[in-house]
Amino acid sequence: MSGQQDDRSRPSSGHSEEDVDSAATTLLASAVSSNANSFDKDRKYADIELERYGEREARRRDDLEDAGDSAYNNGAEEEDQGGAAEDEHLLAHDTAALNAEPRAAETASRVDGEQAPPPPPPAAEKRQQVSWSSLPKKTQLAILTLARLSEPLSQTSLQAYLFYQLKSFHAPDASPPSDANVASQVGILAAAFTGAQFMTAIMWGRLADTELFGRKRVILIGLLGSCISLLGFGFSGSYVPAVLWRIVGGMLNGNMGVMRTMISEMVKEKKFQSRAFLLLPMTFNIGVIIGPLLGGLLADPVGSYPGIFGPGGSLGGEDGVWWLTKWPYALPNVVSAVFLFGSAVGVFFGLEETLEGLKDRPDYGLRLSRWVLRIIFRCRVKQDYAVLSEHEAMADDVEMRAIHKHQRKPSLKRKLPFRRIWTPNVLFVLLSHGLLAMHVGTFNALWFVFLSTPRYTPGTANNDGDSTTLHLPPGYHPHAPFTFTGGLALPPRSIGTALAILGVIGISLQLLLYPRLSFRLGTITSYRYSLLLFPIAYILTPFLAVTPSTLAAPGQASGTLVWMAITLVLCVQVTARTFALPSTAILVNNSSPHPSVLGTIHGIAQSVSSATRTVGPVLVSWLYGVGLNKGVVGMAWWSMAAVAVVGAIAAWWVREGDGHEIWLEGEAEEGDGKG
Repeated sequence: MSGQQDDRSRPSSGHSEEDVDSAATTLLASAVSSNANSFDKDRKYADIELERYGEREARRRDDLEDAGDSAYNNGAEEEDQGGAAEDEHLLAHDTAALNAEPRAAETASRVDGEQAPPPPPPAAEKRQQVSWSSLPKKTQLAILTLARLSEPLSQTSLQAYLFYQLKSFHAPDASPPSDANVASQVGILAAAFTGAQFMTAIMWGRLADTELFGRKRVILIGLLGSCISLLGFGFSGSYVPAVLWRIVGGMLNGNMGVMRTMISEMVKEKKFQSRAFLLLPMTFNIGVIIGPLLGGLLADPVGSYPGIFGPGGSLGGEDGVWWLTKWPYALPNVVSAVFLFGSAVGVFFGLEETLEGLKDRPDYGLRLSRWVLRIIFRCRVKQDYAVLSEHEAMADDVEMRAIHKHQRKPSLKRKLPFRRIWTPNVLFVLLSHGLLAMHVGTFNALWFVFLSTPRYTPGTANNDGDSTTLHLPPGYHPHAPFTFTGGLALPPRSIGTALAILGVIGISLQLLLYPRLSFRLGTITSYRYSLLLFPIAYILTPFLAVTPSTLAAPGQASGTLVWMAITLVLCVQVTARTFALPSTAILVNNSSPHPSVLGTIHGIAQSVSSATRTVGPVLVSWLYGVGLNKGVVGMAWWSMAAVAVVGAIAAWWVREGDGHEIWLEGEAEEGDGKG
C-alpha cells in the first residue's frame, strides 16, 4: 500500500507505458486487498482507480498551464481530456453502485488513503415483506391451486353426511349400527384411504422424479383416480365396497407431495416461499367452506327436497328419481367427481412440467391449448417466435458464445442415491411432520362424528337400536369434570355449517394474520409456537357436549352459546393449523439433502403423514367408541392432546435447511464455473 502512495506522489513523466503500469498496479492491489468473489466487483474497483487517476492528471495539467509550462501539446491534451470524460460517463453507474456497497467503499479507502463512508443504518438492510402480486409464475400457481382445491372439496363434502350414510348400510329388516360401531367404521374408512397412500406415496414421488412420468403425469393420475373412486364410493350400497373404493382412491393419489415439489420448483427464492406454500392450505380451507355445505345440501335429496326429487316432484315423476332413491348419498360424489375431472382437464391443457429433464420435451396438451387460443379465440400467444438453433444463434456473436460457455447446463445429471437421503435433519423433520399429520388428520375425521353423535338425555338407558339416543352403561351418572358423554346431534346441514366455520376462520387467518406474523417470526419459530395451541383445542372440544343449549336433548344442540363455543374451539385449532401446515411444508422442502431427490422427499413425507393419519383415526375412533360406552366422551380428545404435546416437543430438534445439504462430486466446480 505504501508503494502505491509513493507512486502517486511522484511527478508524472507523461509516458503512456508508465500510465498503464500504474493503472495495472492499482488494479492488482485492489484485487488482492478486496475479498470480493465475483469478477464484476474487481472490475468496478479498477474502474474507480482509473477514474481517479484521470482526475489527478487533469489537475496536474491545469497546474502546469497556470505556471506557463508548455510541455503538453494542445492536441494531445484535448484527446486525453476527451477520453477521460468518456470514461467518466461510461463508468458513472458503476461508481454509484460502489458507493452504496460498504465493502467497495472500504477497499477504495484502503487504496487511496481516504476515509471510507459510514455503513448504511440497519433499517436500510432490513428485508422487505413480499406481496401476493409479486409472486412469480402466477398462472401456473393458479392452475396448481385449482387442482388442489378439487381434492379437499371432494374429501370434506363426505364429512357432512358420512355418519348418516354409514347408518344406512344395513339390511331392510335389520337395525342400524350403533354409534360406537359407526365411529369405528369412520376410522377404518379414513385409514383405508391414508393407508393406501402410505403404501404408494413414495412410489409416486419416485415416479415424479423420473423422466418416464414427471410431475404433471403423476398429478393427472391422482386427479382421475380420485374422480373414479368418488363415483364408486357414492354408488356403494354396503360398507365393504365403500372401503374398497376408498382404498382405490388412496392408491392412485400421491398429489400432495408432488404439488409441493412443483411449487418449490416454480418459486425458488426463499422470500416467496412463505406465501407460495400457503396456497395449498388456503385451498384446503376454501374446500372446507364449500365442501361440507355442498355435501350437506346434496345428501339424500329425495328426503331433503321431496317436492323436487321425490315421488310427484318436479323432477321425480311418479316414483321419484330412482337412482337418488336407491343411492341417496351419490349426488354429492357425482358433483365432486365433475370438479375433479375439470381440474384434470385444466392441468392437462395449462400446467407446465417443472422436472428439469422434461422441460424441453413437447407437451401436447400445452400445444393444443395454445393452438385453440390462437386459431379459435384469436388470442396472441406470448413469446410467439421461432427458436434458433444454438449454432445459428451464436455463429456471429463472440460475446454470446463466451457467456454460453459459462452458463451451459451440466451435461452429467447427478442424482443422490436413496440410501443417502436419510440425514439427521430429514429424520427429525419427518418425525415432527408425522405427529402433526396424525392429530390434525384425526381431528378432521373425529370432529364431524362428534357433531353427529346424539346428545345425552338424563334419565334414559340403552337405546336398543334407536339412533336418536346414546348407548349408556348401566347405572350411569355423569359428574364433573371428566365423566360426561354425548355429542351435539347436528343434522347434515348444521354439520356443513360448523365445518364451513372452520374454513372461514382458516382462510381469514391465512390472508390477514399469517403473512405478517410468519414474516416477523420466521418459519421455524412460528412452527414451534403454533404447535402449542393444538393441545388447548383438543382439551376444550369435548366440553361442547355440556354447553347450555336452547333445545333440550335429544334434539340438536343450538343457541348462541353453543355456536360461540364451537367458534372458539375452531379459532384455536385453526390458528395453530394455519401456521403449522405451511411451515411444515417449507421445512420438508428445505430439508431435502439434494435437488435431485426433492420429489422423493415430498413423497416420503406424504407417506409418513399417510401412515400416521392411518393409525391415528383408527386408534382414536376406537377410543371414541370406548369412551361412549363408558360414558366418557373426552377420552379420545384428551389422548389427541397428549400426542400433540409430544409433537410440540419433537419440533425443537428440527432445523431449517437449504435444500442442498449434500454436494455430489463435480457440483462445486460447476457452480464456480457458472458464477
